[in-house]
Amino acid sequence: MRFFDPDSMGSLPDVSVLRRRDGAAGARAEAVLSRPADAERPELRVWPAADVLAILRFWAVEEIGFDVDLRELQGQERLDVFCDFLRVVGLRLGKPVLMDAEGGDHSHPVLGFDGEADQVVLSAEPLVT
Repeated sequence: MRFFDPDSMGSLPDVSVLRRRDGAAGARAEAVLSRPADAERPELRVWPAADVLAILRFWAVEEIGFDVDLRELQGQERLDVFCDFLRVVGLRLGKPVLMDAEGGDHSHPVLGFDGEADQVVLSAEPLVT
């Protein structure tokens, strides 16, 4: 499996930022994100570069999830744009930003922003098939 191969990872890997509720910001987030179970969840579409789309989904107060299309991240230049985006999100929220295979359970992230190292790091070695 290669981390940026859409055939191995699925074309839309899961990226998430786990947050904790704290103070006024947590109360505002809860007010904005609280919805009935059957209601639509807010989405935010962000283009870190002209051809790279990230769709942020606010599933719960504690988690922001987003999708990126691996087909848009082929090549070093686009990968650098994606890593810069992960870093900016992680720094702004003060939280790790983790990428898992499409449909993953967040228990084995393959890539993510590590705030202590102040960089995006591989969390596992890709398997060569």
